[in-house]
Amino acid sequence: MMTRLKVTQVKSTVGTKHMHRETVRSLGLKRIGDTVIKEDRPEFRGMVRTVAHLVTVEEVD
Repeated sequence: MMTRLKVTQVKSTVGTKHMHRETVRSLGLKRIGDTVIKEDRPEFRGMVRTVAHLVTVEEVD
């Protein structure tokens, strides 16, 4: 089974760049404390890297 990423928003998107807000939104996060589980694929890794200052990431099985 493929590992998955648990992505949690920990900081607000207010005052951040427009594309960072769009990236957080496209990850499925709407507010601080929201958590989503995503497949561990390069597309999601890149999105998470872009907004690494706003989210925390854990690998889950």
